[in-house]
Amino acid sequence: MVRNYSAEPVGEDVLERVVQAARKAPSAGFTQGTAFLIITDPALRTAIADLCDEPEYVAAGFDPWISKAPAHIVVCISEDAYHQRYREPDKVDDAGNEIEWPVPFWWIDAGAALMLVLLTAVDEGLAAGFLGTDAADLQRLLGIPSEVVPIGIVTVGHPAPDRRSTSLKRGWRPEDQVIHWQNWGPVPR
Repeated sequence: MVRNYSAEPVGEDVLERVVQAARKAPSAGFTQGTAFLIITDPALRTAIADLCDEPEYVAAGFDPWISKAPAHIVVCISEDAYHQRYREPDKVDDAGNEIEWPVPFWWIDAGAALMLVLLTAVDEGLAAGFLGTDAADLQRLLGIPSEVVPIGIVTVGHPAPDRRSTSLKRGWRPEDQVIHWQNWGPVPR
């Protein structure tokens, strides 16, 4: 995750490759409920930075991150698209009803698309960072329809020297707390 960028622009062809790769993310029922908004306009990037409280971030001693990134990719998801898809004949349950969702697959699909944006940007020789903000404010600013939720913004550009986040001082959690084989622990008998 990079939070400082050089002024070097990112070509539209590169940004197009990044979002085209993200379009191929897993999609429950091949719903394809993700959408992407690419922003390169400097004034709009500044408006997004203001919406995300970048002035406070800079006042804390960090470089301008959001406004300085030459490109933003807003990753969006439509829950409605999943409900519509899972009411189609090949997806309904035996009684003809939409399934009971064990987990909200739309968020999983959005996360998979987000990861492909990040990884493809790196594969293209760029750097990227992710940030969240108030979805309603971002929808209003960018004219995103109410049924489409922006999960966050990926900043994309060529990296510049970056001040490391103080969160990194925490270190990695011990493997035995996050990696389990066969079961989580002793199985009750």
